[in-house]
Amino acid sequence: MSYPITRPRRLRRTEALRAMVRETDLSPDRLVLPLFVTEGEGLRREIPSMPGCARLSVDLLVEECARARALGLAGVILFGIPAEGTKDAAGTPAYAEDGIIPRALRAVKEEVPDLSLWADVCLCEYTDHGHCGLVRDGGVANDETLPLLARAAVVYARAGADVVAPSDMMDGRVGAIRAALDEDGLPDTVIVSYAAKYCSAFYGPFRDAADSAPRFGDRRAYQMDPANAREALRETALDIEEGADVVMVKPALPYLDVLWRVKDEFGMPTA
Repeated sequence: MSYPITRPRRLRRTEALRAMVRETDLSPDRLVLPLFVTEGEGLRREIPSMPGCARLSVDLLVEECARARALGLAGVILFGIPAEGTKDAAGTPAYAEDGIIPRALRAVKEEVPDLSLWADVCLCEYTDHGHCGLVRDGGVANDETLPLLARAAVVYARAGADVVAPSDMMDGRVGAIRAALDEDGLPDTVIVSYAAKYCSAFYGPFRDAADSAPRFGDRRAYQMDPANAREALRETALDIEEGADVVMVKPALPYLDVLWRVKDEFGMPTA
């Protein structure tokens, strides 16, 4: 009687062997926790459409970040809700030196210095119309928006952000941000680009959390058409050329084919 020479089961016999040859690892140090920070003190406002999540004032945010680090998470990504009545057409609170995100970054960096701090870069949370850039003639003005996004990224990096993550889907924003960071002496700041961000109803609860829903129209003119997969590769290639260090596909779950194609095509760190 002949027996198999090659036995894949040999490497499955013990947990130590299985762990040694495991191809994919999912652990807390691969995860980044989204947190929503708001004005006030001792403030925790539950988000009805996102059970278990809340808007936190800076002091409670620091405590949450300390807990995240203790659990072994690699980092947090911060989304800001500015003070009531401060939103305007230009999204000024997004790039204010004393804005909610810079203050939060400084506070967390001081108390939890080894936690990786990410900052979302977009104008939608800070504009009174809820769109991701300046609005001209009923549409978002791409090129006029770029300097404001770059300015926000620099402000966040100065305040302690290790990573800036542009989520706006303006053409050329990665290049504009990379140039601004380098010019300001911040060449080590990582850019995580929302390279393929699809227009999706899944963002509804998030927009509740960040108070960032558009006041008119929608974002189909700048977020990607869900029917397009090859376009995601073009978008990703452009962001890599402009200096992105990590690329993202969002939302991931219904676009796993796109996620795989992006990773397979470019071999880049992929979120």
